[in-house]
Amino acid sequence: MKNGESLIGLFQGMFKNNILTFNPGWDQNANTLENFDDVRTIQKALKSKNITFEHEADASTSGPASFAVLDPDGNAILVDQHI
Repeated sequence: MKNGESLIGLFQGMFKNNILTFNPGWDQNANTLENFDDVRTIQKALKSKNITFEHEADASTSGPASFAVLDPDGNAILVDQHI
């Protein structure tokens, strides 16, 4: 669903539980952004604040990668970089 610059994806049965996703490198239309924070940079900043990860991006790589954390209610937050 899209309203102005806001985009919400609704998926039924695709994920086991609730999930919130962020896609560094893409705008709301999945167009590549010229400048963005790499997923590994975001992960490093969260790690410095002692955030616990469900899975991590390999910090020694570049390009597509993802990491996931859980919010206090157990909902997944996925940061998924496609470029």
